[in-house]
Amino acid sequence: MGSYLVRRFLLMALTLFGMSVLIFVMLRLVPGNIADILVDAAGIADSKEKAKIAHDLGLDRPIVEQYGQWIGGLSRGDLGYAYVSERPAIEEIAPRIPISAKLAGLALFFAVIIGVPFGVISAVRQNTGLDYFLRVLSLSGLSLPSFWLGLLVLMAAVNWFGTIPIYSNEPRSFFQELGLLAIPAAVVGFRSSALIMRLTRSSMLEVMRQDYIRTARSKGASNMSVNYDHALRNALLPVVTIIGIEAAFLVGGLIVTETVFNIPGVARFLVEAIRWRDYPIVQNLVMLIAFVVVTVNFLVDMAYMALDPRIKFAD
Repeated sequence: MGSYLVRRFLLMALTLFGMSVLIFVMLRLVPGNIADILVDAAGIADSKEKAKIAHDLGLDRPIVEQYGQWIGGLSRGDLGYAYVSERPAIEEIAPRIPISAKLAGLALFFAVIIGVPFGVISAVRQNTGLDYFLRVLSLSGLSLPSFWLGLLVLMAAVNWFGTIPIYSNEPRSFFQELGLLAIPAAVVGFRSSALIMRLTRSSMLEVMRQDYIRTARSKGASNMSVNYDHALRNALLPVVTIIGIEAAFLVGGLIVTETVFNIPGVARFLVEAIRWRDYPIVQNLVMLIAFVVVTVNFLVDMAYMALDPRIKFAD
């Protein structure tokens, strides 16, 4: 187990290093930079002004030197300065992290508490009216785009309540903020819940056909005991995998949802930074997302061990 953890942490470090190189190079390959955008926005066609801005920001240095400066600062906890606001990048990013973390966590919570129970019910009640209804519901969740569903929710809120659930920066308690984020979280988590529901149903049906399930039934075990004590535990293994994957894909959903509901989170800030070619902000946010993804994958592997003791990671 010890050597496995060492190998896994080394792999995580290599993955993050590769991602840092990839995002750094890709940003430089995109046409235009912050100097071009600022000068063009001011309506000044002056190449000297562009060169001066690029020099002040260090964009005229060799790309290897720029990368080394960024990684060196990152290793010391120095994220650099945002090009647009000219403030430390950490001051721009840090206040937005809790907002997106709460939104993503709430969305994943909704997806799991809806997807897993409904998937189990659909499998246990196979080929009944309830099963057909839940299958149609899951297909609807996979078919509806998040942006369309978000706009639909906003229109419904205006028509029914005369207001819209727009996020504001007013001071509020933790639970008040969760209540304000509940509707956007339900929107972004709806698709994930549909996918988890379908996979849970399929996995449960497959496990319920296994010999040991029939043996348990033949020994007089109740349906409740067979379905939940024997079948569900093994059926959850592939579900845990998809939950980990969906946690990573929530980033895409957050971009749409934070934009539609005007939530000042990390995902929306990332889109704005890309538009302005604010390299320090984009690079650090992408690295933050990559770190979350590799950490979630590691936790999924640990959850596998907890769910199935037969799975061992050799030293």
